[in-house]
Amino acid sequence: MTPRSTAASTPPTGLPGLNPSWSRLVPVVDAKGIRRTWHVLDTWAGREDRTSPELTLLCLHGNPTWSYLWRGLLARAPAQWRVVAPDHLGMGYSERPSRPRVLSDRVDDLNRLTDALSIDGPVVTVAHDWGGILSMGWAAEHREQLRGVVLTNTAVHLPADERGPLLVRLAHVPVLNRLAVRWTPLFVRTTTSLTWPRPPRPVRNAFAAPYSTPARRAAVADFVRDVPFAPGHPSHAAVDRIAAEMTTFDVPALLLWGPRDPVFGDLFLRDVQTRLPRAVLQRYETASHLLPEDAPGYADAVVDWVTAIESRPAPPTRRPSADDQVAQGISPLDELDRRADDTEMAVTEVGGASLTWAQLHTRVGELGAGLAAAGVGPGTRVALMVPPSIELTVALYSVWRAGGVIVVADKGLGLRGMGRALRAARLDVVIAERPGLLAARPMRLPGRRISVGPLSPVLRSALQVEYSFGDLERIGRTAPVPPGSGPDDEAAVLFTSGATGPAKGVLYRQRQVRAQLSLVRSVYRLTADDRLVAAFAPFALFGPALGIRSAVPDVDVTRPGTLTAVALAQAAIAVDATVVFASPAALKNVLATASALTPRHRVALATVRLVASFGAPIPVHLLRDLAALLPGASLHTPYGMTEAFPLTDISLPEIEAAGPGDGVCVGRPLPGVEFAVAELDVLGSPGTDFTDRTGRTGEIWARSGHIRDRYDAQWVLNRAAQAHPGWHRTGDVGYLDESGRLWIQGRLQHVISAPGGPVTPVGIEQRIEAALKATGADRAAAVVGVGPVGSQQVVAVLTGPGRALASTELTDAVRDAAGAPIAAVLVKHQLPLDIRHNSKIDRVAVAAWADRVLAGG
Repeated sequence: MTPRSTAASTPPTGLPGLNPSWSRLVPVVDAKGIRRTWHVLDTWAGREDRTSPELTLLCLHGNPTWSYLWRGLLARAPAQWRVVAPDHLGMGYSERPSRPRVLSDRVDDLNRLTDALSIDGPVVTVAHDWGGILSMGWAAEHREQLRGVVLTNTAVHLPADERGPLLVRLAHVPVLNRLAVRWTPLFVRTTTSLTWPRPPRPVRNAFAAPYSTPARRAAVADFVRDVPFAPGHPSHAAVDRIAAEMTTFDVPALLLWGPRDPVFGDLFLRDVQTRLPRAVLQRYETASHLLPEDAPGYADAVVDWVTAIESRPAPPTRRPSADDQVAQGISPLDELDRRADDTEMAVTEVGGASLTWAQLHTRVGELGAGLAAAGVGPGTRVALMVPPSIELTVALYSVWRAGGVIVVADKGLGLRGMGRALRAARLDVVIAERPGLLAARPMRLPGRRISVGPLSPVLRSALQVEYSFGDLERIGRTAPVPPGSGPDDEAAVLFTSGATGPAKGVLYRQRQVRAQLSLVRSVYRLTADDRLVAAFAPFALFGPALGIRSAVPDVDVTRPGTLTAVALAQAAIAVDATVVFASPAALKNVLATASALTPRHRVALATVRLVASFGAPIPVHLLRDLAALLPGASLHTPYGMTEAFPLTDISLPEIEAAGPGDGVCVGRPLPGVEFAVAELDVLGSPGTDFTDRTGRTGEIWARSGHIRDRYDAQWVLNRAAQAHPGWHRTGDVGYLDESGRLWIQGRLQHVISAPGGPVTPVGIEQRIEAALKATGADRAAAVVGVGPVGSQQVVAVLTGPGRALASTELTDAVRDAAGAPIAAVLVKHQLPLDIRHNSKIDRVAVAAWADRVLAGG
C-alpha cells in the first residue's frame, strides 16, 4: 500500500529558544504539479510592509535535524536582514510526501520554495551536514544573487580513497536502516547527541520532536539512502556536478568547523577548502558535529563575517618599522650561504655530533633540493616532529630552502592535543623520527611521511614512509637548487602552549621571521664572535640564522625545568659560550642544582656575557642569585609571546631602578615596537578605544613589523584583532608608567570582577610572596576571583603542605601584605603551571578548585 502524505504543521510551543512568530507554512507547487506545504522559520514572517531586506540568509539543516538548529542565528541577525530556515520536505514540520526524494528533487524543491518566498535580492547561504550539498546546488543556479557561502561540518563530495562516515555507511545497510533509522529513534537520538558538551534534555527533545513515529522518520531513512557511495547511485551524478560547480564560485566563504566530529572529519574539511580556495576558516576546537549547539558564538561569527563582506573595507595598511624594512633583505638562509665554505663549527649536540657551516650548508642544500623534487614548495605545510638536534636544524632550514612552511606544536600538549593542533594546520608532509612516525597514526595526521633516519623495509611500509633524509639528499645532489622563499611567502605555523585555552596556530610570513631575527640580533648585539647555548625551544633552532655557533644542552626543551647547572655548563664548555637563552623554570633549576658544579664548570659559566630569560617573568631574587653564578653576564628578561617576540627587554639593574609597582615591570618597547592600552571598565572588560593616560590598567595592544601575520584557522580571533588594524591583542593586562615602561598585571581572563571594580592578580601575588619570604616561608601565591561577575571575592591560594583552609596566623599575614581585601586564604600542595615554560600559573584551574573548596567540596 502506498503511504499517504502527512500534512505540514507548526512546531509545538515552548521549545527552548524558538520564537513562535518565526513559524509559517508556505504552499509550493513541485515539479510534478503537486501542491506541497513547507514549514519555514522566517524572521520576516507576518511583515505587511513591502520593503526588501538588505540581504537574506538562507539556512539549510541536515539529517536528521530541522530548522530549529538555526534558532540562535535567527535571534542574533540584524533586523534589516531576513533569515529563512526551511524544513526540507519530509523533515521537521514540513509536509511528508508519500514518495522519497533524491538530491536533484530537493534542489529543485528549494529553488521553487525561494521563488514562492520572493527571495530575489542578495543571499548568503548557511548550511550544515547534508544541507551543505543542497545549498551548493541552490547557489549554482542563483549565482546572480549569491553574495557568500557559510558551511558548518558538512560534506559536498566523498574525498578520494575515503569510504564515507561510518555512522552513515552503517545506516545505509537496509536492515540497519529500517531498524535503527526508521523503526526506532536510535539514529535520530544518536546523531542529535553528537555535541560537546551534551545539550540540556529539553533541547535534545526539541530536536527529536518532529520524528516521534516511524512514519515521521521515513524521510530520515530516505535521506540516508540518498547518500551516493557508488557510481551507479541515482544521486551520484548530481553530487559530482554540484561539487564541480563549487570550484567556480567567485564569492567569499566562511567555514565553521568542529574537529571532534565523528561524521565529517578533517578530510571533508580539506575537500571543501580545495573547492572554495577563498574560504576563511574558524575551528572551534571543542566542538563536535552539531556545531551551532557546541559553539553558540557561531551566530556572532556569521553576522560579523557577513557584515564584513558586505562593507568590504580596504585591507589595513601595515606600517613597517625601520627594523622591518632592513630585514626585508635578510633571509634565515643568508648566513648559511655566506658561510658555505666556512669550516668552523656551526651546530653542536652536547655529547653528540657537530656540523661545520660548510657541512650544514651542503646538507641543507641537498635535502632542500630533494624536498623540492618530492613536491615541497611554497605553501606546502611540513610538520617537524623531531626533538631538538642537528637533524631538526637541518630539517628546518631544508624546508625553508625548498620554500615550504614549517609547522611546530609542543610535545607537552600530549598526543590528543598535539594531534588536534597539527590536524588544524592542514598538513601536507610529516617529517619525523621513528617515535613521531609511530605517533602520527593515532594522532590521525594527514600528509606524506618522511623519516629522518633509515628504516627497515617492513617498518617503512607499515608507517607509509615515502622517503628518508638519505633518499632525499641523494636526489638533491643532482636536482636543481630551489629558489627558496620570498618575503611574503608563508614561513611557519607555531602553536601556542595551550596555557590559556586550546593551542592556537600562529602564522608567520618570511618577512616577519626576518624582522624578528634582525631585532634579536640588534637588541642583544650578537656577532659572529658569539656562541649560543639555546635552552629555549624557538632559539634552539635559530642559531644558524642569527649567524652564531649554537649548542643545545642535554635537556628536554618541552620540560625546561629539567635543565641542570651541570648540563648548562657542559653546553657552555662545548662551544665556549658567550650567550645563554633559557626559560625561568630552566634557570630556577640551574640554581637549585648549582652545588654539583665543578671549578671547570664555574669558569665556563663565568665567560658568559649575556643571559636572557624568555617566556615568563623571573623574580628579582632569582636574578640576583644568577648574577652570582654567572658573574660576567648581563641578565635580561624580555617580554613577548608566540605571536610577537620580543616586544620589550629589561635588565636586572633596570628592574631594580624601576622599584616596586603593581605588577611586573617588563621594560620599554624595543625599536619599532609600540604599545597601547584599552582601559578596563568596572566589570573588567576592555574598552574599544585606547587611553592616552599613563598608569591606567587595561588590555595591552602591540604593533611592530615582526608581529605574526594572523592566527591560522581562527577567523573570529583575527576579526577581533581588527578592532585596531595593524595592532595585536596580547590578552595581557597592565599599564604604561610615566617613563614609558610597561607593567604586566596578569591575563585578561584572570582579572577579578570585584564589587569595587576590577582587581588584577600579579601585584597582589608579588606582595604576598615577598612578605612571606621575608619570614623564611618560600611559598608561591595565586590570586583568583570566586563568585558571579561583578561581585567576585578575592581569594589567595598558597603552595604548601597542610589543610586547604589556611591557619588564622597565615591568613592574617596574607591579608596584611596583600594591599587589597582578601576574602579567604587557601593552601594547595602545588599550583598548575603551563606546559611550555613551567612558570605561568593556570589561574582558571585554581579558581575552579577554590570555588569547590569554599563550597564545601
